[in-house]
Amino acid sequence: MDMKNKAIETEAKHLPEGGAFLNRELSLLEFNRRVLAQAEDPSIPLLERLRFLTIVSGNLDEFFEVRVASLLAQHQMEAGHNGIPHALHHTLERASTECRSLIDRQYKLFNGEILPLLSENGIHMLRRSERNAAQKAWVKQYFDKEVRPLLTPIGLDPAHPFPRVVNKSLNFIIELAGKDAFGRGTGIAIMKAPRVLPRVIRLPDELSDKKGASYCLLSSVIQAHMADLFTGREVVSYSQFRVTRNSDLWVDEDEVKNLRQALQSELHARNYGFAVRLEVGHACPPHLSSFLLEQFEIDRSRLFAVDGPVNLGRMLEIVNVHDKSELKFTPFTPGFPAKLTGPDIFATLRKQDVLLHHPFESFQPVIDFIQQAAADPCVAAIKQTIYRAGMNSDLMEALIAAARRGKEVTVIVELMARFDEEANINWAERLEQAGAQVVYGVVGLKTHAKLALVLRREENGLRRYAHLGTGNYNSTTAKFYTDFGLLTCDDAITADVNEVFIHLTSLTRPKQIDCLWLAPFSLQKEIVRAIREEAAIAKAGRPARIIAKMNSLTDDSVIKALYEASEAGVRIDLIVRGACSLRPGVAGMSENIKVRSIVGRFLEHSRIYYFRNDLKHDIYLSSADWMNRNLFRRVEVAFPIRAAALKRRVLREGLHPYLKDNVNAWELGSDGHYRRKKTRGGQKALSAQQHLMETLGASVHPHKENEHGPDPVAPRRG
Repeated sequence: MDMKNKAIETEAKHLPEGGAFLNRELSLLEFNRRVLAQAEDPSIPLLERLRFLTIVSGNLDEFFEVRVASLLAQHQMEAGHNGIPHALHHTLERASTECRSLIDRQYKLFNGEILPLLSENGIHMLRRSERNAAQKAWVKQYFDKEVRPLLTPIGLDPAHPFPRVVNKSLNFIIELAGKDAFGRGTGIAIMKAPRVLPRVIRLPDELSDKKGASYCLLSSVIQAHMADLFTGREVVSYSQFRVTRNSDLWVDEDEVKNLRQALQSELHARNYGFAVRLEVGHACPPHLSSFLLEQFEIDRSRLFAVDGPVNLGRMLEIVNVHDKSELKFTPFTPGFPAKLTGPDIFATLRKQDVLLHHPFESFQPVIDFIQQAAADPCVAAIKQTIYRAGMNSDLMEALIAAARRGKEVTVIVELMARFDEEANINWAERLEQAGAQVVYGVVGLKTHAKLALVLRREENGLRRYAHLGTGNYNSTTAKFYTDFGLLTCDDAITADVNEVFIHLTSLTRPKQIDCLWLAPFSLQKEIVRAIREEAAIAKAGRPARIIAKMNSLTDDSVIKALYEASEAGVRIDLIVRGACSLRPGVAGMSENIKVRSIVGRFLEHSRIYYFRNDLKHDIYLSSADWMNRNLFRRVEVAFPIRAAALKRRVLREGLHPYLKDNVNAWELGSDGHYRRKKTRGGQKALSAQQHLMETLGASVHPHKENEHGPDPVAPRRG
């Protein structure tokens, strides 16, 4: 432990077991418990509960692919140098135990509550024993015509070694008795389920003796006809299985000459990284699961025998194909800012900045901004960063169109955006073909900042217009992620944005930047400075206040500054959706800090930093969480909200409702566990997300920006 951490622990009077910092991995699993609680909530529509259940599965997949894989790699490296690394070993053991508990809850909920409720609502998932004679005949025909021709069972022997198993694919292990066609007693076969086949299959309605729609799983179809695949052999036992592998891409950035080409070859290898988890059916015989563990070199602590499909995430297909309105959230149409209803977005921005709050307000103005720039003959150049644009994007098509019209188009495409690498490579190739200048950010750093700059030739020369955001340029996720964006032609801000683009393309150190906080250069220093200035204000006996909202808080240096500010008397509220390593509410260390997490219909994604600063009310919006990777290993930007009216909007919409939420809020205790906020007595229920839907959605008029009280900082919640 370093000296600063020792100092923290010395200062704390009653520090709970575990130290000054909460474990990041266990905090991530705590987040997934909060997501699972949404699936367990009977007040949420049924298909949305199923969706939350599948989200937990996807999150756990990524947890093993990235976090557990990283810990295992570190464990192996440290074990080779220093013997057994106790802290890492303990974390891996705790993570496996916590995952097992979480997964058990998942399947108990799925089998005991979700499936029966689906059936009550006319959505029937039929097991083999539940299919009537006509359905069994149809399934047999489907197997023979659609499934069997695509299956390739591999009997293991010296000429047929254990096959390469793709990451997260559905497979089967089969134990056989008797002799094969050549008189040998090969005992085990491995078979993969082709990925081209649907995992959830709808049976013809006319075959059903139940009202509604009947489905069966591909795994059930294959298992029902397993014996048909092994003529003359007896199938003694079998099980579905799924292996999760390390999915972090790695290229030697010091040696590689073309990052895009290197990544294209590396993407295929991702499917065959070292194995980190094995899932099998709960009835899998122990000797078969042991055989698989040996083949994949996985510790038994990461074996999960599940009572149902090995990939609950596939049940999302049921959610997507059904449009029963009573089983889903009420459809929501985002509002459209009244200021942007005119034909010329640039004329509007010359009068005032425009703040956008997604998904409560439409993402379309961002697309319009780029599309108008692409079509406007006065626009000379467009520059933009791209982190996750998605497979289909009107915005990216607009950039391509602008390049084809001869405009100077520069796009910083981050090729190392995890799990979006392939889509970004495809966009990079199309942009280059259209004549755009494409660069891939800075070697060794991910370009995560969300910036777009338009240079337009006007009467007095070139004028800059910019969009800065907290979220990705992705119109699909903008419907489900909460984010802020700023459209502006503010000279100071747009000058800084231009300097950032020059920095990213030329790799020279940026000139003086006056407004933006830029990682990896100034962002961490400015955050710590602002926290310490608030502490100094508190020590001087004046009111001091910090409110910050983000996805994750794990950076030691920022946490230490927050602890010191708490001890100085600063009142601190943190709204942290996911992992949080700060331990709140500890006497002598963090007694003035409260941490809450909001998990609801939309994914909380905006990052907001508020410092009261003697009533200056400094507000920065950012793409950066307070994590070491964001502050030191990424290109990130935090940008100020300068107009007083827009500051009030950020407080009114981005912070205050979340501090008052008693429907979707969870509070973090000093023990590292979260407890759900509940209404007390006659207290009115308040969901921040529902409140924002009702006040910003298309069904109501937009808020006037001069609606505010005498002090934009609401009283501290209880």
